[in-house]
Amino acid sequence: MIKDKIKIVFGIILVIIGIIGFFIPIFQGWMFGIPGLIILAKYFPSIKKILTILSKRFSFFKKIMDKMEKSKHSNK
Repeated sequence: MIKDKIKIVFGIILVIIGIIGFFIPIFQGWMFGIPGLIILAKYFPSIKKILTILSKRFSFFKKIMDKMEKSKHSNK
């Protein structure tokens, strides 16, 4: 239970850093935002739905999500 709350907070922090990075030209915000969304997708169905739509629309996004899923399963 506490571990889940820590993951949610960590995901939110990554998304916030990603949003900040979107407005700063020399900072790659997507590198933080996408993993944050993937972490949050486990706990929020609406975010999971958005990620599914994005992965269908953008092939590079699907590749990133596949790599994240593989690394998540290999760590168990």
